[in-house]
Amino acid sequence: MAEDGRGEEKAVDVVAVKKPKQGGFRTMPFILANDFCDRLANVGFSSNLITYLTLQLHLPLVDASNTLTNFHGTANLTPLVGGLIADSFAGRFWTITFGSVIYQLGMVFLTLSAALPSLRPPPCAKHAADCQRASSSQIAVLYASLLFTSIGTGGTRPCVMAFGADQLELDAGARGRRGRKGPKWSFFNLYFFGIELAKLTAVTVIVYIQENVGWGWGLGVPTIAMFAAVIAFVSGYSMYVKMPPAGSPLVRLAQVAAAAFKKRKAVMPEPSRLYEDKVLDAGISTTGRLLHTDQLKFFDKAAIITDGDVLPSGEPKLWRLSTVHRVEELKSILRMLPIWAAGILLVTSASHNSSFAIQQARTMDRDITPHFKIPPASMLIFTNLAMLLTLAFYDRVLVRVLRRFTGHPNGITHLQRAGVGMTIAMLANAVAAVVESRRKSVAAASGMLDAPKGSSLPISVFWLVPQYAIHGVADAFMDVGRMEFLYDQAPESMRSTAAALYWLTMSIGSYLGTLLVTIIHAKTQRSGQWLQDNLNRAKLDSYYWLVFGLQGLNLIYYFVCVRYYTFKPLETVKPEEELELYRGNGNEGDGKKGGTLK
Repeated sequence: MAEDGRGEEKAVDVVAVKKPKQGGFRTMPFILANDFCDRLANVGFSSNLITYLTLQLHLPLVDASNTLTNFHGTANLTPLVGGLIADSFAGRFWTITFGSVIYQLGMVFLTLSAALPSLRPPPCAKHAADCQRASSSQIAVLYASLLFTSIGTGGTRPCVMAFGADQLELDAGARGRRGRKGPKWSFFNLYFFGIELAKLTAVTVIVYIQENVGWGWGLGVPTIAMFAAVIAFVSGYSMYVKMPPAGSPLVRLAQVAAAAFKKRKAVMPEPSRLYEDKVLDAGISTTGRLLHTDQLKFFDKAAIITDGDVLPSGEPKLWRLSTVHRVEELKSILRMLPIWAAGILLVTSASHNSSFAIQQARTMDRDITPHFKIPPASMLIFTNLAMLLTLAFYDRVLVRVLRRFTGHPNGITHLQRAGVGMTIAMLANAVAAVVESRRKSVAAASGMLDAPKGSSLPISVFWLVPQYAIHGVADAFMDVGRMEFLYDQAPESMRSTAAALYWLTMSIGSYLGTLLVTIIHAKTQRSGQWLQDNLNRAKLDSYYWLVFGLQGLNLIYYFVCVRYYTFKPLETVKPEEELELYRGNGNEGDGKKGGTLK
């Protein structure tokens, strides 16, 4: 018998778990190599896409910025569909594989659009005021290429992280219960470390090729890297733990909602009398069943047994009756959504790093040596470096120091880590506003407010380093914390879908960035446009201060959500075949028990 954390006893069965022969850290080179090449390809063209759109296709700055944020929005929306496909019927391995192949096709088309002269407008004369804009057909080819890469991204992004964590799931739980940080949580740091390493390579090597060799080769190299990614991933097929799909999670959530609505007038019994079926839930609760919680009680009515709910065979009619575990799946998702939504504005606030900040860099002195200028898009290197160093410092040093004070295996909880990142991100925009004011004052003092395109102001581009670096530090806390939270608190059978929620945040944030830029551009036309092609006469610093204020409101909202959040209670299995009930505090198997065995 075991207590459920409320002083009530409930019977639980002991389940034997055999350690699998597959999985483990030996699979990481294959999985992370795929993700590394995927990100190298993605960042290799998207980080400098604003330059391609403005200098190669000759689009106005606002149009180019909106094209960029719309692309990011679409590329981060498709993972929601990919996650549902993986969890419903395809499984993570095949979803990643097919997504990678489609992405490869998009990269091939994109490379051809840059390499063939007929697919882009003629070069612009030096210091020319007007250049021939890309035709509708040329823009259409670009959009088709970006669409293919967006669809392919839908198969890889929601699954790679969850698929990698699946390889370490059991070992991670065992170590966590011994009070040490398991390899699963180190994997999240390693996963984001690999992403940033790929970004670092992209914004240095790939961007340099684009700026100094040509866009054909600049996009061709990432295309070759993507091909290598597919080969590397598929070659590890026999070593992977491949969790079987458990059926459509959306159908199960809909069944719970429908059953609860049908029984909305039913009288609630004691929680112990609600319907449970371990055999029915076996495929969606291999690491433990979710236990009943007192929040969102309306949905508990889906687990009330009434006449006509069960077939003569003894099987439940799932559109009329759901198990407690399935009800708690829906509750878990609903409880996560308010905290998940807090990440949307963070993406909006950082979206200008790939557009306006790069255009700022183009107006500044970028000379490193008499014969070498740093490409504007390569300024992203400071974000990547800052994130890499912060991740290494956090995982190797800070966790151990914080653990002494908090007693938490990870030093601080996932939500605390994300909150720290959100606070630091505000500082990045404040610094960006101050630096932009400085840049414009130099332009005015030098009489270069109307300087032609290609002219450099007498102010070093390295003034932009602080804002880029602070964004990197913020991301190391914020992105990893949010991803860990979604993976940890999502129901076991919905982890690809939960990872897709992370990318959905990116999508909505990008679209919101487009909306924000469009509204500001429209509303400031009469009083002096904040965002215009001539940044020396624009009011980009005012835009940064506006985003800073929005972030402050968002941070308050986040703290309120965290204050009232309830972590999922999970029934887990010990390696010694001894069952315990754990109520997590942002980390599975953290030693915080909701009940103990008698």
